[in-house]
Amino acid sequence: MMLVLGLLYSTLLAGVGAAEAAPAVDTINLQGKAGILMDAESGQILYQKDAETPYAPASMAKMMTEYLVEKAVQDGKIKWDEVVTVKENAAKQIGSRVFLAVGDKHTVKELYVAMAVASANDASVQLAEFIAGSEEAFAQLMNETAKKLGMNNSHFINATGLDRADMPADYRPKSIDGETRMSAKDSAILAYHILKEMPEFLDVAKIPSLKFRERDTTETPNWNWMLESNKNVPNFRKFAYPGVDGLKTGHTSNAGNCFTGTSLRNGTRLIAVVMGVPGGLRDGKRFLETAKLFDYGFNNFGKQTIVEGKAAVKDHETLKVKKGKQTSVPVITASDVSILAPKGTTIEITETTVKSNQEPLMAPIKQGDKVGTATFKYNDPSTGEAKTLTVDLLAAEDVKKGSWWRLMFRAIGGFFSGLFNGVVNLF
Repeated sequence: MMLVLGLLYSTLLAGVGAAEAAPAVDTINLQGKAGILMDAESGQILYQKDAETPYAPASMAKMMTEYLVEKAVQDGKIKWDEVVTVKENAAKQIGSRVFLAVGDKHTVKELYVAMAVASANDASVQLAEFIAGSEEAFAQLMNETAKKLGMNNSHFINATGLDRADMPADYRPKSIDGETRMSAKDSAILAYHILKEMPEFLDVAKIPSLKFRERDTTETPNWNWMLESNKNVPNFRKFAYPGVDGLKTGHTSNAGNCFTGTSLRNGTRLIAVVMGVPGGLRDGKRFLETAKLFDYGFNNFGKQTIVEGKAAVKDHETLKVKKGKQTSVPVITASDVSILAPKGTTIEITETTVKSNQEPLMAPIKQGDKVGTATFKYNDPSTGEAKTLTVDLLAAEDVKKGSWWRLMFRAIGGFFSGLFNGVVNLF
């Protein structure tokens, strides 16, 4: 059950003293225009550098294309085994591609893997046209989706992340101005949604190389050189990082070197984004910079449970019930909730608010029914800013509907009690 109401995109650390501040970030010395480090479970931000400024993301924009393809499959609009016929726009793409030709036929899944592993512009465009009818219509869908996901500093003009000038002239968007732009924070938010809503994406993202056609004589390595599976590959060994299994690289002369990566270690998954990293495409510096972020997160933060699961909330152990055999029901949290906190710190809840789904609840109630929520307030240890976290409350036992006889006598008792109190208050 989802315990966090809404998707939290800001730091969820809390309540530590001045002597227990978050680890210093100045030691990271991140090289690049922008970067961010996010907890993939909660959306908690552990580090950021110019994270809300929109920059050219290059092929990292394909994460939105991947998201929308997966979404279309989930919603039953398309199927993985559907055969797609390649059209002119896709065949004319430049840059990373699998050299599709007009009339070629491939399944949705084949094109999707080509996009995710080989960063194929032609496969991306053909999938966009298959879903929306045209790449321009698909870009409009990308922008609409970005707003829904809370990506407030993003703008898409195509399915690939290419600059307008690099698109086939006849297929450049007419109703969408500007260039594709995305902030580091928005890139992390998009990765967050992919991992939450379609974790099976990682089964494709971690494929180490792609042989697109049976007749192809060579395989195209995954552009993500940080994949843990590369630890035994001589050319990529220095970039391989423990637990890395996605997500997406990006490079153009305008964007520089970009990367959105994710790593899972000891039960904690982080998302790291770097943008505008200087250097050449093949020097791998963007992966070394990403490693700095992962090192910072894994070395300095640890999970801390701030809400115990299946436990009563202090001073809010019950909720009122109407027309039941009992007048209240004991409630417990649905499960525990953990956040990342600087190692050695203690998180303290400063305020707790409980809200019933109905005031009062109406019998009958079954054990395990969601009957309310509890909201916990605490402070960000770095900024002192108040943060909140909301979890579901469940009924800890059944409450059967009271008999007519029981309810009548309860009402009579309530009447005389009220009458007595009214008389007392006269004196």
